Amino acid sequence: MNLLYEVIPEEKAEQCRDLCNELMNFQQSKAVITPERFDSMNFDTRMLPSIKNALHNYIVTVKDPHKQDEVVAYVYTNISPKEAYSNQFATFFDLSSVQRDHVGCLSQFYIKEGYRQFGVGSRLFDMSMDWLNTFEDVEDYFVFTSNGNQEALEFYKRKGFTVSHDILEGFITVLRSQRK
Repeated sequence: MNLLYEVIPEEKAEQCRDLCNELMNFQQSKAVITPERFDSMNFDTRMLPSIKNALHNYIVTVKDPHKQDEVVAYVYTNISPKEAYSNQFATFFDLSSVQRDHVGCLSQFYIKEGYRQFGVGSRLFDMSMDWLNTFEDVEDYFVFTSNGNQEALEFYKRKGFTVSHDILEGFITVLRSQRK
């Protein structure tokens, strides 16, 4: 499959709007624990605030040149202060378990139906991890998977992340990995 992978600046994050909204709908469709939490989650409430609050952002889009360069997948990864993961919504991990001031997070990851199982996810994952590894002062990496999304959970486990704990009564599973 001939796809175009492009690292885009955060100013062009708008390119991910439709897929981010599709991701929220997909997660809601999979959720068995409080799926209504997704009702207010979308590009404007999830991705934009995360970009604004992060210290460093990394966004990769995947475009299909046979469909007028339609964005068919994206990954959003960031470096943020660890305190950013303790807010009014939830405390995502025990802050004292992270020795450094900042953490890496593979924050959003979505591939449209029809483009899965072609290695797109592995390539995006590898690009994100390579980027995260350029920050020598960051040792802890996190991924947060929504309940019901067993495929994503198993994908991250195959990639070396381990389940740390659940939050919000099982609504989110926290996976963790440390710099190698």
